[in-house]
Amino acid sequence: FGKAAILRALVVFNILFAMQTALDATYLWGGIALPDGLTYAAYAHRGAYPLVVTALLAAGFVLAALRPGSTTSSDPLIRRLVYVWEAQNIVLVVSSILRLDLYIGIYALTYWRIAAFVWMGLVAAGLSLIIARIALEKSNEWLLSANLLTLSMTLYACSFINFAALIANYNVEHSFEMTGQGTELDFWYLRSLGPSAWPALDRFLEHQGRTNAASISSYRELARLLGQDEACYRAGQENWRAWSFRDWRLLRALDKRGPLVVPPGYQPAMPDL
Repeated sequence: FGKAAILRALVVFNILFAMQTALDATYLWGGIALPDGLTYAAYAHRGAYPLVVTALLAAGFVLAALRPGSTTSSDPLIRRLVYVWEAQNIVLVVSSILRLDLYIGIYALTYWRIAAFVWMGLVAAGLSLIIARIALEKSNEWLLSANLLTLSMTLYACSFINFAALIANYNVEHSFEMTGQGTELDFWYLRSLGPSAWPALDRFLEHQGRTNAASISSYRELARLLGQDEACYRAGQENWRAWSFRDWRLLRALDKRGPLVVPPGYQPAMPDL
C-alpha cells in the first residue's frame, strides 16, 4: 500500500465509523424508538454482523499497512488516524453490547447470547491490543501471541462459570411471572439446561404455587418431570466417578430444599349455603 492510499483509506474509514457512531448514539443513548418494523432482535443482529467485519478489517489493515519499520508506521498523521479509527471500533463494540443488552432484556438470556457477550469482549480486547502494538512498536508476532493469550485466559475463566445456573437465575428473576414485566418464562428451555437450573426453577414453582397459576397444567407437568429428573440425577451421583465439586454443591442445595412437591391445583372457595 502507498502512503497516500493508506491515508485516504483511514480518512474514509473514520468518516464512515463516525456516521455509524452517531446513529447508534441516537437510538441507544438518545432514547429514540426504533423505526417501525425493526425489532430489537434485528437491531441486535445488525450490530453483531458488522462487528465481525470491522474486527477483521481493522486487524488486516494494521497487519498489512503498518508493518514495523515501514514509512507509514512512523508517520504521525497516519498513526493518529489509526488511533481514532481503533477508538471508534471500540465504541462500536460498546454499542453492540448495548444492543445485545436491550435484546436480552426483551427475549431473555441463552447460551448463544452469552457467547455473543464473550465474543464482543474479545473483539474489544483485540482492538486494544492493536493500539498497544502500534504505540509500543511491537511486531505482528507479538500481536498474535497477545491475542492467543487473551483467548486462552478467557476460555480458562469461562470453565469456572456455571452458565446454566446463570441463565436460569437471570431468566427467572426477570420473567413476567416474577416481575410483571418482560416476557413469560420459557421453563422448558430452562429444564433443558440440566440440573444446574433446578434451584431457579424451584423458586419459580414456589412463587407460582402461591398464586392461582398453580392450577395450570403445564406447571404441574414441569414439577412432575423435574421430580423424575432429580431422581435420575441422584441415582447417577451414587457412583463416585460422577462426583464433582459443582454437583456436590448442587446436591447440598437440593437436600436443604427437600423433595420437590408438585403444586396443588387451585380450588376456588365455595360460598356457604
